[in-house]
Amino acid sequence: MTRQFLKIVLYIIISVGFLKPALAAERLPVFVSIVPQKFFVQQIGKDLVDVKVMVQPGASPATYEPKPRQMAALTKSKAYFAIGVPFENAWLPRITVANPALRVVHTDSGITRIRMAAHYHHEDVPEPHAADVQNENRRGHAGLDPHIWLSPPLVKIQARAIQVGLQKIDPVNKDVYAANFKQFSAEIDQLDAELWKIFAGKQGLHFMVFHPSWGYFASAYALKQVPIEIEGKNPKPAQLKKLIEHARENRIKVVFVQPQFSTRSAALLAREIGGQVALADPLAEDWMANLRNVAGKFKMALK
Repeated sequence: MTRQFLKIVLYIIISVGFLKPALAAERLPVFVSIVPQKFFVQQIGKDLVDVKVMVQPGASPATYEPKPRQMAALTKSKAYFAIGVPFENAWLPRITVANPALRVVHTDSGITRIRMAAHYHHEDVPEPHAADVQNENRRGHAGLDPHIWLSPPLVKIQARAIQVGLQKIDPVNKDVYAANFKQFSAEIDQLDAELWKIFAGKQGLHFMVFHPSWGYFASAYALKQVPIEIEGKNPKPAQLKKLIEHARENRIKVVFVQPQFSTRSAALLAREIGGQVALADPLAEDWMANLRNVAGKFKMALK
């Protein structure tokens, strides 16, 4: 009796051991550039996809270099969902050489980019002409803000591109992807409405950040982002002085930072204005919960 029981247990262990790889193989292996995209693809692909992220938490999408094991995994991937972050300019051509059958889905297609926010005293610089923006896009989004995943309306555009991409590589499940997109789209609309309610009466108010990641978010809800970092560099003493004056004039008491960048300048400025430093991570995995959380922090800072 005991021997028979052990045989059954052993059979189950062996069966599960063979079954797991088989189940994993049935899921579509796909890659995304940044962590929030994993959330988007999973909302539409659900259990049909196995999503791997290129830029690991804590790393910068501007300077990331893929690991050898990631390049190896890409040779078996069915699709790569690009979003237009800087490292893609150098690495996507190499990735497609490594896997010519890989379908590259540009989820940022059709989205008009804005320029990265400059220091506030440059606000008198006119908006770029449409032709200039097109030229910058052709050069690989040089000088343009890549943070399009922080605007719910723009995420709907990206989600649609993901849906279409998955349907092309897996047409058998096209109706599943369509239904999942419809559900995700409704959830985005609900989030968008919640955020408008959070910022009711706050339109035009300024919030201060170290790195200008929140330009599309600010644009979506009629807020003004004031960056500390200037063209990728810490502010010089004279520039820092102007920022302090601006913060005092606008009664800014919170400086937002993200874990991918140094907080030294932000902490110095916060100390000078009698304020505090708060975390606002643009690369958190749970995109929807993160935007609700950050919106609450922005609202408190705008009081």
